[in-house]
Amino acid sequence: MEFGIFTIGDVTVDPHTGRAPSEHERIKNTVEIAKHADAAGLDVFATGQHHNPPFAAPGNPPVLLSYLAAQTAQIRLSTATTLITTMDPVRLAEDYSYAQHLADGRIDLMLGRGNTGPVYPWFGRDIRQGIDLAVENYNLLHRLWHEKNVDWEGRFRTPLQSFTATPRPLDDVVPFVWHGSIRSPEIAEQAAYYGDGFFHNNIFWPIHHTAWMVNLYRQRYAYYGHGTAEQAFVGLGGQVFMRKNSQAAVDEFRPYFDIAPVYGHGPSLEDFTEQTPLTVGSPQQIIERYASFRDWAGDYQRQLFLIDHAGLPQKTVLEQIDILAEEVVPALRKEFAARHDPAVPEAPTHEFLLARHLAGEDPVPGGSADSQAAQDRAARAARTADKAAETSAMDGQGEK
Repeated sequence: MEFGIFTIGDVTVDPHTGRAPSEHERIKNTVEIAKHADAAGLDVFATGQHHNPPFAAPGNPPVLLSYLAAQTAQIRLSTATTLITTMDPVRLAEDYSYAQHLADGRIDLMLGRGNTGPVYPWFGRDIRQGIDLAVENYNLLHRLWHEKNVDWEGRFRTPLQSFTATPRPLDDVVPFVWHGSIRSPEIAEQAAYYGDGFFHNNIFWPIHHTAWMVNLYRQRYAYYGHGTAEQAFVGLGGQVFMRKNSQAAVDEFRPYFDIAPVYGHGPSLEDFTEQTPLTVGSPQQIIERYASFRDWAGDYQRQLFLIDHAGLPQKTVLEQIDILAEEVVPALRKEFAARHDPAVPEAPTHEFLLARHLAGEDPVPGGSADSQAAQDRAARAARTADKAAETSAMDGQGEK
């Protein structure tokens, strides 16, 4: 089980000082946050991707991730969103493979459609085609990482003829891909089809919706023959703010919650924490709530926390990392380990993926020959052939 943090890189006014950090400060603070998380022993640091204010998250995350790879020792570096809808799959294949080499395999990515509406036309795209873009662009990205001399033609970019993306993935093993979504079942289906991971960043949605999405992905993962439903790769988002005294945590965090650019100026803090995974209180409250997620999500492999949102001072953010690493995560590791099913794989590291690749056990997109999906395809093909034969016979009798 991996535990880590993610940032969306917002540049927000601190309600107590009336001051927002400069973009330069926010970027440098992000580097410090990642390095602090690495030193504290957390497993993952993930960054969002943005092209518009009020965010200073990178427009090209491999730039930040490659820099962090040189600044950290062990932590896994990921995206919290890679905008598959507006980014060219060729550039994604090249950039993330290059970053993977620089990081010696400590790179993965989470694909998503996290763009706001105005961003799509900046890249010549239409938000109404978001799902189609996500499906087609990932199909090409997957092929570019797994094949050489690719011939390809689609709806949204110019054709490719005998194209090979360089550099090739490290050890011929592509970075692990999480398909991130909070509302679209098509993305859960896409993750299952390829045998990739599914990440539900459920910081906005009630648990019953997240549970439904996770269960859908698990069922379809098994349908495509990549393993049992329990063996699928699931990640969850979350958000916490902690102090030793729970009321002190609420009093300190409330002014930041109220102005947060993502969810502020809406429901009250109490309503939001009741409906979503946002938990504000003591470390024990965080431990108890997040330990309960296994009851509806099953054994899952990654839990990320948003801890630097809404103008929180850098000092406070670093304190939150320390509380996570020293008090919360060790207790959650123990809780999850005690209930872990040994048949369920741990989080997919480069070493895990390399061993799977060398054993010839890479997932087959759409399902291997013995999957239920393949059997259903064969049955449909047989019915189509029977119908065609029947039509041909009828046409032959008519000619007589």
